[in-house]
Amino acid sequence: MGLYRAPRLRTCSTWCGLCGSSRRRWGVGDRAAVLLLAHGTPDTLDEIPQYLSNVTGGRPMPESVIEEIRHRYSLIGSSPLTRLTQEQGRLLGNELDVPVYVGMRNWKPYIKDTVHLMVEDGITSAVVICLAPQNSRTSVGLYKRAVEAAAGDRLRIDFVEGWADDLLLAEAFAERLRPLWHALSREIGDPAPVLFTAHSVPQRTVEPGPDQPADPYADQARLTAENVADCVPTLREWSFAFQSQGMSGGPWLGPTVEDTLTAMREAGHTTVIIHPIGFLCDHVEILYDIDIAFRDFGKNLGMRVERPRSLNSSPLLTAALRGLAKNGLWRLAQA
Repeated sequence: MGLYRAPRLRTCSTWCGLCGSSRRRWGVGDRAAVLLLAHGTPDTLDEIPQYLSNVTGGRPMPESVIEEIRHRYSLIGSSPLTRLTQEQGRLLGNELDVPVYVGMRNWKPYIKDTVHLMVEDGITSAVVICLAPQNSRTSVGLYKRAVEAAAGDRLRIDFVEGWADDLLLAEAFAERLRPLWHALSREIGDPAPVLFTAHSVPQRTVEPGPDQPADPYADQARLTAENVADCVPTLREWSFAFQSQGMSGGPWLGPTVEDTLTAMREAGHTTVIIHPIGFLCDHVEILYDIDIAFRDFGKNLGMRVERPRSLNSSPLLTAALRGLAKNGLWRLAQA
């Protein structure tokens, strides 16, 4: 059994024993581990300005934007992102013979601190999985650069670039969707429409340029939505939109959820399920953006907005991560 290693831990005889078994099982000649990466979230409202500074790379944000984000966090109490990500790491560790670590790009435990701990623990190679399945230069690309900068030549890295097409991931989302979809469809007497969503990104970051091709993010997000819909054969009507556009920085990727809900209402729909397939656990973009803002927006249109449970500790999500980790460990063993 693998061990989830929180950055505050230093030594563990059980984990040290597991290193030997992992080398034998995987054929990795050094000490291998898995590193899960996520966005990170502040622990208190007072930490939000520093957190936002981390997100923007130090670029200043208007005070009105900072206060709006502080207000959103206050309405949900706090974001459970870090706790839930650590739980996902623990569950994955239970399925593997190597330790699992968690690092955050924008808050504690920072990626650089987690990588330092891994090296301190004697880890020399790692499978790195970003908990944002759809690959984008503004998300996965930044995570990858952060890991590479922190690791240098101290760790051999197998970085999973994207896993939007993972069928276990699609089934995990479908498993959450089915009971709500069937219940609502029976209640309204017709198949309930579903609106799949993923986080928007700045339009400029996904457009092709002289030195880079078009970003795959939009296509990968829609691919995940298609795969989830395919897992619910009786689901005949679904749409896709990008949510949580930024409050500054130019145009963001659309269509927006607000525009899509308006069009659905004009088409005669009074009930819709919003299913965010770009997020693997509850956090502010779900608990505020969907559960509060989009529900209020729908109510003003005369629409009922519902949402399936987030994946969080889904066994199918753990199985998907386990498959990614095993494949990465095999690649490290062959290198």
